[in-house]
Amino acid sequence: MLVLCSGMSFIVPLLNNVEPRVSSLIYCFSTITSEIFSFTASRQLLQFFSAIFLFHGSEYLLAVFFHGKNSVTLGSLLISKNYVVAMVGSLVEYLVEVYFFPGMKEHRFISNTGLALVVVGELMRKLAIITAGRSFTHFIRRSREQDHVLITHGVYKYIRHPSYCGFLIWSVGTQVMLCNPVCTLGFAAVVWRFFQLRIRYEEYFLTQIFGSRYVEYARRTTSGIPFVK
Repeated sequence: MLVLCSGMSFIVPLLNNVEPRVSSLIYCFSTITSEIFSFTASRQLLQFFSAIFLFHGSEYLLAVFFHGKNSVTLGSLLISKNYVVAMVGSLVEYLVEVYFFPGMKEHRFISNTGLALVVVGELMRKLAIITAGRSFTHFIRRSREQDHVLITHGVYKYIRHPSYCGFLIWSVGTQVMLCNPVCTLGFAAVVWRFFQLRIRYEEYFLTQIFGSRYVEYARRTTSGIPFVK
């Protein structure tokens, strides 16, 4: 009996210390949950996940349509490790800001502007893919293949890389839609840098493949990426 009383005298103070902390955690969790499931947050997150699903799903389906299922891999979904890290990072920023600064997410005009950018970027990229048809791939071609032709009509009449332009607009738009100031700037900088390097690399091979035809085509069109000739 003495041992039992001694044990209880040790446990009771411990429980008294733990209880406030558990209550604090429960309160914190309930607050975050209430913010996440508010009307604004629910709308923005639904739009965000819908945009991602539609973008990558349509990329894969179009690749299958033009190149056949046997010629398409999961790489056509365009989901890389760096991409996943970036999207998870954007969600972390959103959840932190919606908890500590919920008013930041209530700028309906900014969020709707982002949604408009997502739609425009999506349409531009898919228009580019459909216009190029079998000439469009998710990987840079280093030599000419039978179905590889220089596309200069449609949207390509004015923009050499409309799919890159569409992706830049789409990716930045997802962050504007979430009212994520940090990731909006981060996505814009990283995606712009990625395409700056990719265009330089890709156009070297396009010049090798199509020669003076591509040089002349490049002279009279824009790349579609700001500040990239």
